[in-house]
Amino acid sequence: MASKLDKDPDATVKRAQDDNGGLAPPEYPDNADVQVENTYAYDDSRKLGVTGAVFLILNKMIGTGIFSTPSGIFAATGSVGVSLFLWVIGGILTFAGLSVFLEFGLAIPRSGGEKNYLERVYRRPKYVATCVLAAQMILLGFSSGNSLAFGRYVLFASGSTAPDGWAARGIAVACITFSVLLHAILPKWGIRLFNVLGVFKVIILLFIVFSGFAALAGHRKVPNPHNFDHAFRLEKGEGYGGGGAYAYSTALLRIIYSYKGWENANYVLGEIKNPRKTLTIAAPLAIGGVTILYVLANVAYFAAIPKSDLATSEVIVAGLFFKNVFGDSAGARSLPAFVALSNLGNVLAVSFAHARLNQEFAKEGLLPFSRFWASNKPFNAPATALLLHWIVTIIILLAPPAGPAYNFIVDLYTYPGAWINGFVAAGLIYLHYSKRERWESPWHTYLPISVLYLLANIFLAVVPFIPPDGDKNAEGYPYYVFPVVGVGVLLLGVVYWFAWTRIWPKFGGYKIVAERHVDDSGAEHIRYVKVYTKHD
Repeated sequence: MASKLDKDPDATVKRAQDDNGGLAPPEYPDNADVQVENTYAYDDSRKLGVTGAVFLILNKMIGTGIFSTPSGIFAATGSVGVSLFLWVIGGILTFAGLSVFLEFGLAIPRSGGEKNYLERVYRRPKYVATCVLAAQMILLGFSSGNSLAFGRYVLFASGSTAPDGWAARGIAVACITFSVLLHAILPKWGIRLFNVLGVFKVIILLFIVFSGFAALAGHRKVPNPHNFDHAFRLEKGEGYGGGGAYAYSTALLRIIYSYKGWENANYVLGEIKNPRKTLTIAAPLAIGGVTILYVLANVAYFAAIPKSDLATSEVIVAGLFFKNVFGDSAGARSLPAFVALSNLGNVLAVSFAHARLNQEFAKEGLLPFSRFWASNKPFNAPATALLLHWIVTIIILLAPPAGPAYNFIVDLYTYPGAWINGFVAAGLIYLHYSKRERWESPWHTYLPISVLYLLANIFLAVVPFIPPDGDKNAEGYPYYVFPVVGVGVLLLGVVYWFAWTRIWPKFGGYKIVAERHVDDSGAEHIRYVKVYTKHD
């Protein structure tokens, strides 16, 4: 008698599954050929505690954004008060997103973040949500923005008056290469280094905040810019204001880019000690501290930088702030070097987390040559998944034109995430109100919070398609480029899903199915099984 697998090419190896997506050891039918089994086990010395999880989040959150993007935020709004208000809104949305992700993460404490949450909700067609997320995370989950910022700050610290262009990109390539090699060869030292750099980040932001207080008291090398006079008045000047709804949406996107990283620990829950306890302590602590520091840092910038300089300067905002407060002193020149180290910490944190997510896709057999990309050889670290992250980062670093590269990279990195987060929020609302799903979690997100997060992401996904009131090519490229490319990448995931589940099995006669289970010791086992779909 023909088995179900003979009749249904989409059927996979039989296995038990609990209500929250937990997987039991698989049972294999007669027409399945087990190819190889990989085991993923980490001792406690490699796992992150509360401190490590805090710095993993901090290192991704405190990066390029707060040191570079405030100029673009003000240029888009033309108002000091509105700019500060948007940073507060960004913090509120971050906490809303954190609540949604905490509920999912504590119910499904496995590495993979959104991958697990989308799979739990959007189960039909099977794997389509996973393929869409994989397209976004692999093709657009790069470290290009912070690598480029590292290069720009290194040049700025060296005294360059135009810290951008191909020199900055060359340094950026060295930055991401160093980060990937360190995590691949010496994984424990990679964790230790981003913990140390996390301390640097907090110290730098605190220094900016207290320097801002000094600037408000009149201790600066430039005249009082009077930026807080009529703070909420909407103005239009040289390089700022008058952008309309499009400008506000891109401003909020860039603020969200600056806050990104709060979800970083969800990607690596398999390498966190006692993840349910650790996540509930580390994530709110890190995000609360960062939100306060971000708002105060923006106050500091406005206390020392005139509006026209802030909107049109070719240098990075924090560098201009240091110059206006301290002049051309050695201290002012050395501070950008510390900001460059801050960006290095961000690149280390992003490459650490995103490589684990790439590995999760490979563990599912989702990628071509999945066994290669899922490997932990030779140093019990995801070296090949790190290589994949490095390849995409290098392409995004070197492909765009030199002028608008940074803003384009920021927009392209952030935009598709609005769609993914919107689907995650909608999925949680569905789980709460569907009795048949029997959803349970140690953390509960109240409906207004989920709805707020959903509506915010719908706004961010739709408004960038609305033409701006002013120059439609103000950033050096057409306004619609990053939303079109972002949506195109998500749709590419659907195309890949169709090829992976329909076309390749039809012509190949079989497909590779990845099945996983966790043994009593906590080690994860992945078996790659060749399931035949066509017979003579």
